[in-house]
Amino acid sequence: MTIRAFNIFFSLLALLIFSIPYFIVRILVRITSPGPAIHWSKRIGKNNDIFLMPKFRTMQIDTPQVATHLLADGKSYLTPIGSFLRKSSLDELPQLWSVLKGDMSLVGPRPALFNQYDLMELRTKKSIHTIAPGVTGWAQINGRDELSIEEKVKFDKEYLDKRSLLFDIKIIFLTGYKVLSRKNIQH
Repeated sequence: MTIRAFNIFFSLLALLIFSIPYFIVRILVRITSPGPAIHWSKRIGKNNDIFLMPKFRTMQIDTPQVATHLLADGKSYLTPIGSFLRKSSLDELPQLWSVLKGDMSLVGPRPALFNQYDLMELRTKKSIHTIAPGVTGWAQINGRDELSIEEKVKFDKEYLDKRSLLFDIKIIFLTGYKVLSRKNIQH
């Protein structure tokens, strides 16, 4: 099985399994804060092309478009259920559509925001930009929000060098463990 076939099969399976939670979360986001349920953010994809990545909205609609760690007080921008959605990673469910579309992979480096030039530059120097970004990745299970940009790029490069279907499966299982234990999530 190729990585692309794996992505399509398991994205469809996950959409089926999580269809009820998907619609419940969508309704909860709409009734707990003004604005759309899904936020589309400009992200950097394969070959540094920009694509629109969907996520359930966890931040207020007036939140600046910067990486969360750059906000002076990121928690003040969270919606009433935003923290729960982030800690449970339920905010990531809409990205399965991006996997089906081919903009993303289940596993890969997390897509940078369009204005994270420092991250894009480091990834480009290491040829990480040549693979599709992922819903989860090697850096996410090795520290997630607690890693510096340099550390993330180190793990992204390690993923690029070891990339295989078996490594992707390992990362997916480790992601499940991290999500259930809620480790390394700032807010």
